[in-house]
Formats: sequence, structure tokens, C-alpha cells
Amino acid sequence: MNTAQQNNAPLLTPVAPEGQEDRANAILNMAKEHMGFVPDGMRLYSLSPTLLETFFANIGYFTQETTVPALVTTMIRYLVSSEANCAFCIDMNEGFLLNMGLELDAIRAARNNTSLAPVNESEYVLLDIALRSVREPEGVSHTDMEMARSKGWTDREIFDAVAQAANIRAFNNILRTFNIEQQGVYA
Repeated sequence: MNTAQQNNAPLLTPVAPEGQEDRANAILNMAKEHMGFVPDGMRLYSLSPTLLETFFANIGYFTQETTVPALVTTMIRYLVSSEANCAFCIDMNEGFLLNMGLELDAIRAARNNTSLAPVNESEYVLLDIALRSVREPEGVSHTDMEMARSKGWTDREIFDAVAQAANIRAFNNILRTFNIEQQGVYA
């Protein structure tokens, strides 16, 4: 392996602990059923089946239980990942947004100016709080909460948006730390 390949190679190989392989594989198989493939970022979590279960449950919550619209949660993931410069998550969420029917130019324009995000005014209030929560958490104020509530958002939805932003930032950092920058690194 040459130096360039070595520098881009994953730093860890996701192997479940002895005796926990079936547990990890069961979750990865559920992910494949749900998404059609297993993201390499999720595969990395098989090093700790307990964290893999938690991670998968978190994804399930944000895709099935939250009342924050899928467009908003996906846009949060996309823009937070863009700011964190996590190519894996940028590409994956850009694909999800395209599948939702958004135009590529509109999606990408939001990376340079979040006010151009292809969401409505009410959704933008929630998106903005989520983005600011990972940039400068102490900058989110009572006024922001009141603005979100006045647009019809519940406290739980506000919390969910901020939690989605924090979770994806943590995931971005894990992927970047271990060089999981593109799908297929574990092929």
C-alpha cells in the first residue's frame, strides 16, 4: 500500500467482539433491509454491538418517531455534515434529499448560505436553531424558543432538531477520525 492509500485507509477494521458477531450482524442485516445497504459508518459501530444497537435505535427514532419533517431532519444532517466537512455524510444525505425530489443546485446552495435551504419559513426557524446549536450552543436563546413555538413547533420537536444536529456532529467526528470518508472503504 503506497503512502496516499495508507493515509486514506480506515484506521479501524470493524470486527465484532468474539461471541457478539451474531448480535452485530442482526443489526447490520436490519439496516440493510431498511436502507437497501449497510453504510460503512454504521458498519464501524459493529466494534461495539451495544453502541451499534443504540446508533440504529437513534436512526429509527429520527425516521419513524419524531414529528419533525423528514426534509428538516435530513437537511439538518446535510448542513451539519457540510460544516464538519464529512464527505460520507454529505454525500449520503445529499442523495436522500435528491430522492425527496429536491434540485441538486438548491441543495448545494444551502451549504454556502443556510438561509437558501429549500424549506419553508416555519421549517427554517427550526433548522436555524439546530445549526446554531452545534456552532454556538450558548447563542440559542429564549427568544429563539418563542419564535419556534410561534411557528407551531413543540418543545419536543425543538429538542429533536437540536438532538439530531448534535448526534450527526458526533457521528461526523467519529467517521473523520477513523478515515471513513466514503462508502465502500470496507468493501
